[in-house]
Amino acid sequence: MEEVELTDAQTRGLRAALESAQAELNAALGARQASAKPVDLDEPIGRLSRMDAMQQQQMAAANKRNADLRLQLVRAALAALDDDEYGYCRLCEEPIGYGRLSARPEAPFCLKCQSQRERR
Repeated sequence: MEEVELTDAQTRGLRAALESAQAELNAALGARQASAKPVDLDEPIGRLSRMDAMQQQQMAAANKRNADLRLQLVRAALAALDDDEYGYCRLCEEPIGYGRLSARPEAPFCLKCQSQRERR
């Protein structure tokens, strides 16, 4: 199925979704700063508590990396909107399609190109 270009109303809705996602990610990243701090190995807690704290710190760091990456994609999508380049695949330059963008407004690739990238 060939994708069509976005309408003005769709573009406005996607911009609002991107701006909302950007605000949420910025807030979440600010809140996660404390939980991603390294575990103090000199703190007098039990071995299992320390292991649990280290695991929690590693999970918080992974979540922060994922949020940082998504925030970069959101910012790139907003910049593409400002440059009238939003909604086009960065690889094949075909329209991405409203269905995909409504699910992931920061998506830089169409489904076909994303699938090819994931198979590599």
